[in-house]
Amino acid sequence: MTTAIDVTNLSYSYGASKVLKDISFSVQKGDFFIIIGPNGSGKTTLMKVIAGIAKPENGRLNVMGLPLMNYARKTLARTVSFVPQMIPIEFPFTVTEMVMMGRAPHMGLLGLEQEKDLDITHRSIDFTGIKHLADRKLNQLSGGERQRVFIARAICQEPQIILLDEPTASLDLAHQVRVMDLMEKLKEEKGITIIMVSHDVNLAAMYGNSLLMLKAGQIVSMGQVNEVLTFKTLENAYGCPLLIDENPLGKFPRITLVPQKFMSPDIRAGKSGNKKSISRTISK
Repeated sequence: MTTAIDVTNLSYSYGASKVLKDISFSVQKGDFFIIIGPNGSGKTTLMKVIAGIAKPENGRLNVMGLPLMNYARKTLARTVSFVPQMIPIEFPFTVTEMVMMGRAPHMGLLGLEQEKDLDITHRSIDFTGIKHLADRKLNQLSGGERQRVFIARAICQEPQIILLDEPTASLDLAHQVRVMDLMEKLKEEKGITIIMVSHDVNLAAMYGNSLLMLKAGQIVSMGQVNEVLTFKTLENAYGCPLLIDENPLGKFPRITLVPQKFMSPDIRAGKSGNKKSISRTISK
């Protein structure tokens, strides 16, 4: 199988603070690869490094078999598209205008769109189910609608890899599922490799082919869903009481946090040194 992303001994620092610490992993072409972990673990920084926005201080990063440093800016933009968590809206562009911006890496020096660019723009809009919004201004849309517009723009780049930094953050449940189903559709129908950061371990369990769990800039666990989302790895990464059982929708784990109000008085008071007394793994 072709390797889409290959990372070896990669490190990155903000000043004296080391955010990524000699991490190594690979993502196979066509994977739905989800990066999880607590706040401050380096997930967003890793995405920026893969996108070519941040330069690592050491290590190797290959994209589709070639070193990242070998890519010209436009060539990289035709290969990898990045949807950050927050995209400022400074001008009242229409949905169609915003999606069309994804064609920039494919346009000539004058930046004039051709018939092909218009066709791909309209197909990207259709694919993401936002045709009814095509003439609306971005500042008139809900958060979930905007997220699909930005994903349509990323598709319009015709990349081989799409990076998404917490695309479901701040979305209601219905929009979360729509975005995740759209990513699954991209993988299945277009063969695009999806690399996504998520705080929702249950969404990661339901959609991810492979997971990478980070904590404090280091890899806690990596592999298939049932290998990564175990009591031991989750407790190590998040340090909070939880329950793990099998999701009724399939043979993958379901994680439930245990609030203090459901703990025994002794555990709330810190008198029990064994968190497993209120945490368990159920195998069916």
